[in-house]
Amino acid sequence: MRPADIDETPRPFEDPTAYVVRLAEEKARAVAEHGAVVIGADTSVVLDGEILGKPRDRADAAATLRRLGGRGHTVVTGVAVAVMDDSGAVRVTSGHEQSTVEIDPLSDEMIEWYVATGEADDKAGSYGLQGAGGLFADRVDGSVSNVIGLPMGCLHRLCRDAGVDLLSRPGAS
Repeated sequence: MRPADIDETPRPFEDPTAYVVRLAEEKARAVAEHGAVVIGADTSVVLDGEILGKPRDRADAAATLRRLGGRGHTVVTGVAVAVMDDSGAVRVTSGHEQSTVEIDPLSDEMIEWYVATGEADDKAGSYGLQGAGGLFADRVDGSVSNVIGLPMGCLHRLCRDAGVDLLSRPGAS
């Protein structure tokens, strides 16, 4: 894994889906190299049309969780697959996945406990279903792998569209 050094600031009036797809494409292009299949991705939690990024600090994480508690929100992930040809040209295939997550009502005690675990510190929307934050999700409509990390169905489709057979790659079983 190699992080891409790109500006992740949303553009004025940028739609959340367009935002995550743009970032995924920029990340994939930034680290593309000959002979490699590069996957770029970016995920946002969206509530009432607002992109909820990673929390600035634990107080911000708690405030975000208070907003999410007892409500549904959208998780949207942009995915891009970049392949560089022999001439150095980079071809990018991209798409997105969207899921809806319903969070149970959260008491102040639950929020304080969760924030103290440190798990919210680097998570878009201040929670992660793959850990203790999974206790809060009442329902997920759509791809669970989208909410937990990388939407595998979307990735598979994009690789296929880019001419990349995941099953024939070294290390695939």
